[in-house]
Amino acid sequence: MRIPRAPLPVLPPIWRETRVGLEWAGLQRSDVFRGAGVPEGHGRGVLLIPGFLAGDGSLATMTHWLRAAGWRTKRAGIRVNVACSEEACSRLEERLEALAEATVDRVTIIGQSRGGVLGKALAARRPDLVAGVIALGSPVRSQLAVHPLVLAQVGVVAALGTAAAPGFFSLRCLRGECCSGFRDALRGPFPPEVGYVSLYSRSDGIVDWRSCLDPAADECVEVRASHCGMSVSAESYRAIAAALRGFGTAEAQLARAA
Repeated sequence: MRIPRAPLPVLPPIWRETRVGLEWAGLQRSDVFRGAGVPEGHGRGVLLIPGFLAGDGSLATMTHWLRAAGWRTKRAGIRVNVACSEEACSRLEERLEALAEATVDRVTIIGQSRGGVLGKALAARRPDLVAGVIALGSPVRSQLAVHPLVLAQVGVVAALGTAAAPGFFSLRCLRGECCSGFRDALRGPFPPEVGYVSLYSRSDGIVDWRSCLDPAADECVEVRASHCGMSVSAESYRAIAAALRGFGTAEAQLARAA
């Protein structure tokens, strides 16, 4: 009797990441980049967290766009996002506290890829400081649901961290005690008073888009963008603007608190 082969897993189309330059150019020509439909920030705070292997500079375009609309942005202070998740969240919590104190208001967190995973855990820890989380292509359901080439990079970073290279996460972070608090925050119940929108793209070339469909999110919004391009895509910016409007309305805040 011939046993049929199991179907091969569908790999993210990594070749589609080459369109990020076109996405950036399209954003520059779009009405949303010029402010159409973007809510006025009135000095409210936004903490921006970059993705794996990326630094604060990867979100420079979004920073410029938010500031032009009156939002007060703060960088994560990350040059390359490869630190232990628990250590990263602790440092981010300090920045979150400082921004909330400076604006005298709760803060919105926007995180790309791993940045969105850290942002969700941070909001679960400190719902008193967070108005909402916007995750861009973040594999919150399975952090290792990524293209094999990216998974190999994760392995290299983890090997360096396991060998005691400073500033890198290690293999112990996956199951060990060092990141147990982070894992509890990520997997536990999400605070109902905090808004949460997860953006995903079926043409994401890095992350399996299904890992972005978080049941804890208020809404999972599909956009047409590459993974890296979510931070420079006009369609993503429209979805971010809509989420910011939702987080900021009194009706939405009352509904979440009820």
